[in-house]
Amino acid sequence: MQDPAKFHASTLVIDTHADTPQRFVDEGWNFSDPLGGGMLNLESARRGNLSAEFLAIWVEPTQWRGRYAFRTLQLIDGVYEQLRKHPTTMRLGLTPADIVQAHQDCVFCALLGIEGGHSIEADLGLLRVYHRLGVRYMTLTWSNSNEWADSSGDLNDPRVQHHDGLTRFGRSVIREMNSLGMMVDVSHVSDKTFWDVLQTTHAPIIASHSSARALTDSARNLTDEQLRAVATNNGVVMVNFYPSFIDDNWRTAWSATQPQREPLYAAAAAPYLERGEPVPYAVPLAVDREFYAQHPIPLAPLESLIDHFDHVAQVAGIDHVGIGSDFDGFALLPAEIASAADLPKITAALLQRGYTEEQMKKLLGGNLLRVFADVQAAAEKEQEP
Repeated sequence: MQDPAKFHASTLVIDTHADTPQRFVDEGWNFSDPLGGGMLNLESARRGNLSAEFLAIWVEPTQWRGRYAFRTLQLIDGVYEQLRKHPTTMRLGLTPADIVQAHQDCVFCALLGIEGGHSIEADLGLLRVYHRLGVRYMTLTWSNSNEWADSSGDLNDPRVQHHDGLTRFGRSVIREMNSLGMMVDVSHVSDKTFWDVLQTTHAPIIASHSSARALTDSARNLTDEQLRAVATNNGVVMVNFYPSFIDDNWRTAWSATQPQREPLYAAAAAPYLERGEPVPYAVPLAVDREFYAQHPIPLAPLESLIDHFDHVAQVAGIDHVGIGSDFDGFALLPAEIASAADLPKITAALLQRGYTEEQMKKLLGGNLLRVFADVQAAAEKEQEP
């Protein structure tokens, strides 16, 4: 076996979830700028040999109520502006072949994924418009249930209207995504929605940023039964780096500080609310980082993250696991991971556990490429006369 760092540097690496587009729009931040507290930029991607990233188009459902499509388009435009500003170092990816070609050309491949089906405002026409603009997956829900699908994030909230999974319209959304060649993403959905999706889809599915519930008992993670079902569907589960999804000790310790952080969030949000403006997501993230700097607790160990990769690979199979970091979607990463530049550490740790280079090529990007290609091929076959 060659040196892990050299192996990682020679391999196609794909990550299916980063919340970076908000920085483009809300902070006027440039993808070639220093990280400035973030987790992903062009330099960190280069250093971590991250070839392709699905940039999450996430619309905060409370701040942007009534303007979901507007905010969705604003974030998509933010990505296009970065593509315009960096024509020689990044390009838009629409197909698996685009990812491979960008990797060969040493150009960062940016892809689009919508996080939260409320972005389509219960309109299949909007779904088709987003696809024309380059969106290649949609997470059916975020932490909020929408008009046609239940989320794992609010099932216990009696104020929310639930649907026992997917509605009839929700099933039509799945069928339309299959027809378009858009990957169906089950991260964030309720368990019932997950099973309804599998009953409806004619193509493989993804979980773009979910870990293993058997190791960390969060509803955002997938059960072993679900992991095996994704494998049967020939889909892929992309492991999330969020410490509260991969380490119970961290989640317990960090949650215990919530009462101290709540008034800090309120104070930081107040100027925006007074002006009648949406509160940028960067605001609570900055509060979390500052609070942690003043009240440090042990970070979730890197081994916890590696355990989740290992568990998904063992239960679903090596053909059904990948990377779904959720970079820039939270304030603090696990220990030893500060940004995308540290992705080689994951490769080294898994090789140390006995994974072969061929297996790692699948985990680092090959599995997602296969599913992406299968979804688009299924759509093309559906369009045949």
